[in-house]
Amino acid sequence: MKNSFLWVLICIICLSILMIVAKLFFSNMGLVTNSLSGFMLDREYNQWEEKQMKENSNYNNLAIFVDINRKTLELIDLDNNKFIKKYTIASGKPSTPSPIGSFKIINKAKWGEGFGTRWMELNVRWGKYGIHGTNKPHSIGWASSHGCIRMRNKDVEELYKIVKVGTPVTIWGGPFGPFGNGLRILKPGDRGADVFEVQKRMKIQGYYPLWIDGIYGDGMKAYVIKFRKDKGLRLTHNIDYEFYKAIGIELME
Repeated sequence: MKNSFLWVLICIICLSILMIVAKLFFSNMGLVTNSLSGFMLDREYNQWEEKQMKENSNYNNLAIFVDINRKTLELIDLDNNKFIKKYTIASGKPSTPSPIGSFKIINKAKWGEGFGTRWMELNVRWGKYGIHGTNKPHSIGWASSHGCIRMRNKDVEELYKIVKVGTPVTIWGGPFGPFGNGLRILKPGDRGADVFEVQKRMKIQGYYPLWIDGIYGDGMKAYVIKFRKDKGLRLTHNIDYEFYKAIGIELME
């Protein structure tokens, strides 16, 4: 009886080990397959890009202009100063605004899930932002993203083939530069071009010894309070209109 029980136990243990090994094997095979697939896609794109650059003298001098207000992305031929393509996009929500300023594409990838079929990363200091597709095409034309520039998958696939790493990208958010269409009240946890500009102004006036990164983190709160005390402002961590005025930021129509 004991021998039979021991034999059954050994069989169960061996079967369990076999199942674990098989699972690891097929999982690794999947990774290998995905890696090979990604390698082939990258190779295909690199060959395509090389061909484009040889055949199209303007290909090396393109730029992207994104207008947050009009919800458009335009591809510009800088040599001939003309627009080549125009797409409708979705921009960031008011609570998670798109980055405003001049950037460049630093990475390209073929993604899936919520990012659609393509991804082009921008060198934004205060977070991971990019131009990508979406599985929510109904959101295009609205301020509906977490800050990235969303495009329809067919549009981003076309753009992905035209632009390369290093392509300059200008995101215009309104007539007031880093403040877009006006000043917003900044709170701890906020990030953006406006936070970046406030940090610059504070540093110039000797109130911000930290790294300028466009993120209103915990380290910034103490310096906001110090500035408010020195200027006789009411004490709050928020950067409001009286703070903007005291630091010399007033928007003129």
